[in-house]
Parts: sequence; C-alpha cells; structure tokens
Amino acid sequence: VYTIVFVGVNGVGKSTSLSKIAAFLLSRGLKVGVSACDTFRSGAVEQLRTHCTALKLPLYAQGYDEEPHKVAAYSIQQAKRDRLDVLLIDTAGRMQGNESLMRALATLIHVNTPNLILFVGEALVGNDAVDQITKFNQSLCDQSRAVDRPPRLIDGIVLTKFDTIDDKVGAAISLVYSTGQPI
Repeated sequence: VYTIVFVGVNGVGKSTSLSKIAAFLLSRGLKVGVSACDTFRSGAVEQLRTHCTALKLPLYAQGYDEEPHKVAAYSIQQAKRDRLDVLLIDTAGRMQGNESLMRALATLIHVNTPNLILFVGEALVGNDAVDQITKFNQSLCDQSRAVDRPPRLIDGIVLTKFDTIDDKVGAAISLVYSTGQPI
C-alpha cells in the first residue's frame, strides 16, 4: 500500500485537501483508505468520517486516546489486509514551534516510513508559508530518531485557498524555490 502523510499548521485544510485527493485517486480507479491520526483536535475523526462516508472510503480510526504513530501503524496493517492501493494519513495541525507535537509527527514518520509526505499550507499567508515549511523540515530533522537512515523531510506541497488570492503568487514560487519540492 502506498502511504501519504498530510502535515501542516492548524486550520489550513489538511483534512479537506486529503478528501479531495482521495476523490481524485478514486476517479482513477484506485482503492483508497483514510487513517485518522489527528488524535488531538476534538471532532477530527468525525470530520474524516463524514468525508469517508460521502466518498464510500474505509476509515481506520482508534479515537482520541491512542498515539498517532500507533494509529498509523494499525491503519497501514489494515489497509494491506484490505488490499488498498493508497492510504491517506491525516495528522493533527500543529504550529511548527510546538515541540511535543512535532516530536509526535517525527515519530509517526520514522516508525511508519510513508512513501510521501505532503505539507499543506494556505496560499493566503504569503511568504509566511516559507517560514512554516522551513521550520517543519527543521523540526522533522531535529526530532528524527533515525540513526540508520537520513531523516525524512517534506516531499511535496499542497496549497489551499489559492482561489482567494489575487495575482500575488510569490508564496508559491518562494515555496518551490526554498524547498526544491513541487506544488
């Protein structure tokens, strides 16, 4: 199963973007599932459940009492059992300076070795998005416990609310330039 982890700050649209990508993958004939690893925000699992019900997708969740990396591991195991092609892993929004949440994210990534890590950011924040993604990558690097391989960093970028900005698209260009990753 191909695993994609969605990361980013609070309220940028990670869960909604995940659902849109799930719909796209479904339209391409792939079997898709969703893992609810936001065990922090009240209502996160219910939000995903609503999307998954509408899209007729399996949702792998264990509520709010479990550690996110364990939920991801369980979800990956279940997705393999169910012979899914892709598992989309939703994570809690976090400010890049929140050390405990960044540590939890680094643990989820280290333990579960996803195929792709997508940073979801708002086009509205302009060049602050560059600061966010730079600090996310730095935190992932700093928090990584991988000694047998280099730390995993962000592989790609999803920009939300792009339709609400005017012709000032400098943030998109700056994100690509500063990270070398595609949008």
